[in-house]
Amino acid sequence: MAQASTGSGSAGSAGSGEGKPAEQRRGQILRAALEVIVERGYADTRIADVAEQAGTSPALVIYYFKTRDQLLTEALRYSEDSWYAAGTQRLAAITSAAGRLAELVAMTCLPDTDPGTREGKQTEWLLWLDLWALSPRNSGVAAVRHKFDERWRKTIETTVLAGQEAGEFAASVDAGDFAVTLSALLDGMAVQIALEDPDVPPVRAYDLAMRFAADQLGFARQPTQGQR
Repeated sequence: MAQASTGSGSAGSAGSGEGKPAEQRRGQILRAALEVIVERGYADTRIADVAEQAGTSPALVIYYFKTRDQLLTEALRYSEDSWYAAGTQRLAAITSAAGRLAELVAMTCLPDTDPGTREGKQTEWLLWLDLWALSPRNSGVAAVRHKFDERWRKTIETTVLAGQEAGEFAASVDAGDFAVTLSALLDGMAVQIALEDPDVPPVRAYDLAMRFAADQLGFARQPTQGQR
């Protein structure tokens, strides 16, 4: 899911944002919000903190986003869109469906493959931990989470259908059911990775997820990619 940091220099050098196109200023504030969320958590992120990180005023942040909840949910959406854009670009270069599925699993499990990795930590999953925790009590966050889950499952399902059409995957497997099951498995693995569980290191999580996918879809499992 997205590169949450753009570097404190780029955010802080903009001052009040005067002279910058509106969309550029908006993106600057969203990236600053992501940086603060990763550092402090969603619940403890204030508009004043985001303004300071962006090198602008709280008034300008409120001008663009009106409320704290709107700012933070838009930041999460921005993060997700950026993550998918980076991932889609990489997937387009992989010719086999099995290879694309392996890349999707790697993007979730392996820190050096996740587009949202920053300084060795998977910032995207730190954001997701907050998203999951807040969803039961915040309808706006819950709506964002639902759309994210739909897109992720659809990406997996589309990959499986392409593999079935190409004869790479077993045609008897229901692609929709497989997508729901694999996405749930990857979500659980990602929580353990984000929490740095010593029993579920990234390479082991990747291998277990790929073993499940290969057994279900009937293809030769890709070698471990933990050191690439």
